[in-house]
Amino acid sequence: MKPVLSLRGVGKTFKDSGQECPALQDISFDAFPGEILCIMGPSGCGKTTLLRMIADLEPVETGSISLQEGTGSGRVRAAMVFQEDALFPWLNVRDNIAYGLRIGGGREMVDEAQERVRRLLDLVRLTGFSSYYPYQLSGGMKQRAAVARALAVRPGILMMDEPFSALDPFTRRELQDEVLRIRDASVQDGHPVAILLVTHNPEEAVYLADRIIVLSDRPGNIEEITDVLLPRPRRISDPEFLKVRERITNQVKR
Repeated sequence: MKPVLSLRGVGKTFKDSGQECPALQDISFDAFPGEILCIMGPSGCGKTTLLRMIADLEPVETGSISLQEGTGSGRVRAAMVFQEDALFPWLNVRDNIAYGLRIGGGREMVDEAQERVRRLLDLVRLTGFSSYYPYQLSGGMKQRAAVARALAVRPGILMMDEPFSALDPFTRRELQDEVLRIRDASVQDGHPVAILLVTHNPEEAVYLADRIIVLSDRPGNIEEITDVLLPRPRRISDPEFLKVRERITNQVKR
């Protein structure tokens, strides 16, 4: 299978008061359509910077990041969901989701926008809340809307930067299952999305990921890539699950 995303020797250095602060060093990996790839590592190791470079929000300093060529529209799209939902407070849920379609332009996009928004509202189970404004939603509902907005442009890569860290454990698990459901739906729809998710939570990584990338302390480089071969649905009380979680925890701590 052809990767949707390839990184080769990617590095990044910031400057602080004239001093160079290496953030990332020699990062190389591929991501494949329909794959969930979790990125872990100590605080400050460059996980968010890595996502921002893939999203073209930060320039690549060394190495290369290449996205697969799409069919008829150039490179595949990459969309990002942040830790905070970042919804526009003056737009309702429907209009927040449609925002990316509007700025994308093109008559065809305008014509199909309503139907795509309707499908996404159904996908994230917000159909009955389409006219609500962000202040009227719970934290979990806001993140659902943020995910739907990212999916509206039909990205080949969906990046999520600790999107559930501020939520209570029950809502967090519910949205983890939502991510799995969205991935499966994208595969069935014929547009499989690769999901790159940054998390500090080993249990979340093992629950969601097909592969887990562990970065070292700054400057972050890849210490290990683990294939998570546990069958789905995964049970967090399963002894094999606990073994993998413990191994990942030790990798991140060392």
